[in-house]
Amino acid sequence: MSTILETIESPADVKKLSIAELTTLAEEIRERLIVGVSKTGGHIGPNLGVVELTIAMHYCFDTPTDSFVFDVSHQAYVHKLLTGREKLFHTIRQPGGLNGFMLRTESVHDSFGAGHAGTALSAALGMAVGRDMAGGSEHIVALAGDAAFTNGVSFEALNNIAAQTKRMIVVLNDNAWSIDKNVGAIAEYFHKLTANPTYLNLHDRAAGLLERFGGKAARHVARRAEEAAKGIVGRGMLFEEFGISYYGPIDGHNLPLLIETFNFLKTLDRPVVLHAITQKGRGFQPALDKQKKFHGLGPYNPETGETTAAGQKTYSEIFAESLTRLADRNDKVVAITGAMPNGTALDLFRPHHPDRYFDVGIAEEHAVIFAAGLATKGFKPYCAIYSTFLQRAYDMIIHDVCLQNLPVVFCMDRGGLSGDDGPTHHGLFDISYLRCVPNIIHMVPKDEDELADMMYTAMLHEGPSAIRYPRGTGPASVVKDQPVALPIGKAEVLKDGSDVAILALGGMMGEGKRLQTMLEAEGLSVALINPRFAKPIDRENAELYGRRCGLLITLEDHVLAGGYGSAVLETVSELELSTPVVRVGWPDDFIEHGKPEALRAKYGLTAEGAMEKAALYVRSIVESRLSVR
Repeated sequence: MSTILETIESPADVKKLSIAELTTLAEEIRERLIVGVSKTGGHIGPNLGVVELTIAMHYCFDTPTDSFVFDVSHQAYVHKLLTGREKLFHTIRQPGGLNGFMLRTESVHDSFGAGHAGTALSAALGMAVGRDMAGGSEHIVALAGDAAFTNGVSFEALNNIAAQTKRMIVVLNDNAWSIDKNVGAIAEYFHKLTANPTYLNLHDRAAGLLERFGGKAARHVARRAEEAAKGIVGRGMLFEEFGISYYGPIDGHNLPLLIETFNFLKTLDRPVVLHAITQKGRGFQPALDKQKKFHGLGPYNPETGETTAAGQKTYSEIFAESLTRLADRNDKVVAITGAMPNGTALDLFRPHHPDRYFDVGIAEEHAVIFAAGLATKGFKPYCAIYSTFLQRAYDMIIHDVCLQNLPVVFCMDRGGLSGDDGPTHHGLFDISYLRCVPNIIHMVPKDEDELADMMYTAMLHEGPSAIRYPRGTGPASVVKDQPVALPIGKAEVLKDGSDVAILALGGMMGEGKRLQTMLEAEGLSVALINPRFAKPIDRENAELYGRRCGLLITLEDHVLAGGYGSAVLETVSELELSTPVVRVGWPDDFIEHGKPEALRAKYGLTAEGAMEKAALYVRSIVESRLSVR
């Protein structure tokens, strides 16, 4: 016998269901999420929290005519299940399968793609204005978590909504979490709204009246709750001050109340915010007990929530432990994260130095300028921000840090391919976007011990610096008790050679060693070089091997355009050398989600791929050696 969920082929099927059937559907979706994500990994907690919200939205609105814009879109799995993708759900975040985020090319129901926070309100406003200009009548609904309102872009949108459109719905999905607990004044503000006793009393009355009499009475009491909350929190609500009508808070798991409220909001000719209180991880006790862990994770046991015990330490953990040791010895060392203490492992630093740990929320731009301000007072801020998220603070890096030559350290986690999370999270551009900026140095470790050395080097460096390191584990090198300072801009020659020089940057060293073995099997003398620095380039090293060898091969977990290989090419050209340079890296494209090893094989970021790319040059060198003999 089919479940209700199995009969849902489009949102039109949702609209045919009774309230009782919708409630059953919510239970089935939770079961599907818990079991399905246990096999693939993914963002289970956020999705369990928006089951009723998403069902109610599809019950009341008509996608793809109406548009839903999900902020970040961590919480888009339920939407995917209700829009014809249930039979493919087992492929989510798997190679060739469904993307873990909203993706316009995946479905007409995905009106706007996302993967970074704080974009929904601006995108929805643009769509609403576009609708207005075209004379349309469709609804635009933005679903944004409370954490999105710690992002400045959300406030830039709020500043414009009432002035630029007369009809738009913002759903504030308030669960008090981003990945870790939300921090700052906005989080405290939302807490005040939801915790006052007057609201709680009126909310209970509203729910009761809805059951007894239906919509009008419930709306009346809900509005009274809203007015009471306004009086308690202050004369004017935050959203009302922006000219946006505020409704709520309401129970984000009460399907009848949600449906009644959405149907009411559809009739209004003004921009509105609906404040819905939800429970992240609802329906799965392990996710409720460990909300931070179950925000997003790999496969787990669907009965117990247990995950496979971690083996060796990740680069993130090595970073946090190294920073803790630096802070033990230097009271000017400070750690900054943008709502990612778990992802960057700074939750390991926090207990040791709580007074020098700062979580600024999803506010990377602020984090960078905040770090710059600290640096002017003699502190050494380490900004732990994913490579892909640091893109958001590019102007601040240039204008506030590098222009003033301030000693801020950018610790770019997920530098390189990020695997299952896909193109919104791959850190494939940071060498390109940083090496053109004056004053900054850019370091890339080949292993965990060198990461610790680079963090120490950055502490001693008097200007801005950046360190990129990959997601997951490295080659399991032993980290020394006392790190050493590296000479700025100097590469490490691991093996000398005279025919071919391999310059394998960071995590590509493993492939570099394999390539060395393959070339030596051809009878060639091969140099293996650990560049260490993407900026400044070791010009002496480039000149030495550019003059000595018949071929230079660069390997990098980064796009080729403007990357490390480009820097080597530029250097060889400036030195007026004719030595060919074969560059191995990512093409000028957005790389899909998938397993890193498979993607590297597909795009040629392997020793075999390098051999194929360099085949003509290698053959020429081999023939030249044979002719000499």
